[in-house]
Amino acid sequence: MGMGVTYKYFGAPDGATAARVPLSMRPEELGGDELGQGMFTHIKPETMAAMVLTGIEGIPLHRVPPLELVVLHSDYAVVKLPTTTVDPLHGVGEEAVGAAAFIWSTVPDRNGPSDAFDVYRLLSEWQDFSRRLHDAGHQPYCLVWP
Repeated sequence: MGMGVTYKYFGAPDGATAARVPLSMRPEELGGDELGQGMFTHIKPETMAAMVLTGIEGIPLHRVPPLELVVLHSDYAVVKLPTTTVDPLHGVGEEAVGAAAFIWSTVPDRNGPSDAFDVYRLLSEWQDFSRRLHDAGHQPYCLVWP
């Protein structure tokens, strides 16, 4: 996987369930978990949220809502992403995702990927992920390992 932090995005019905998830998962177990297939990436949850909210919703970077800490452990942390990072992707098509990727690639002073195609790929993956979450009635969470 290389250097840097790994993030696993997953869905859970509530914070209590999300807080129990790391007990049954390790970074090397890249398969699914009891909450279904997650999404692994090196992209920070703050960046993921900003890519969706800035690119699709047009919210300025400084207005993107903060993440909510669910549990902090010496080996990992679990954060909850704003629900607004999932919902905007439900009704949009490929053109909107492409436009969002382009918009994000031109935002000054942002962190994360800047190549429009990489952003498009990430947003498409996030869109599939968000649909699975929505269908399951789950909220988006992220497990962070140092």
